[in-house]
Amino acid sequence: MKSALKSVVTKRARPTREAAQDAVRTLIEWAGDDPMREGLLGTPERVVRAYEEWFAGYNEDPVELLKRTFEETEGYDEMVVLRDVRFESVCEHHLAPILGTVHVAYLPAKRVVGISKLARVIDVYAKRMQIQEKMTAQIANTIEEVLQPKGVAVVVQAQHQCMSTRGVHKTGVSMVTSRMLGAFRDQEATRREFLAIVGAPRDNGANG
Repeated sequence: MKSALKSVVTKRARPTREAAQDAVRTLIEWAGDDPMREGLLGTPERVVRAYEEWFAGYNEDPVELLKRTFEETEGYDEMVVLRDVRFESVCEHHLAPILGTVHVAYLPAKRVVGISKLARVIDVYAKRMQIQEKMTAQIANTIEEVLQPKGVAVVVQAQHQCMSTRGVHKTGVSMVTSRMLGAFRDQEATRREFLAIVGAPRDNGANG
């Protein structure tokens, strides 16, 4: 398995803000409009600010988020589940929105982590150009590597606007992906318990 410690995108020199805004103006012109008309004058600046928000995940290290853990658990060894975590991402093929939910669980070995950290790890990976399959694996692999639990389970269910607003134009279609590691992969009863808790499909064909 590729190390989660290598998950942070390699830093490279970024274009300037002015260059990014010029690129937006070029796209506006390419689409057939005039970037200098009143309604579009401020659009390049707004788009660049939006990109800073949508892709903030490139500026954070998900591994660092999980490093502060707690060992005083009074022997708790049942699964920890975070259900229905909403996320917004962007398809790396068409830069169209991906909107969905993540269910994540782990079986502690010795350490637990604050649940807000799990939600932030989801956001770090979501706020990058993504495909759903990769994001699912990244979340699960990072939790496994840093916490070293007995098992990790991640299920992602999302709608892709690259499918609903272009191409085949199919609306209301959800894609479900999952990544099961450790006990969730090896023990059917554990996996079924998790899927029953989160209400996820049991046979989605995406277990990794």
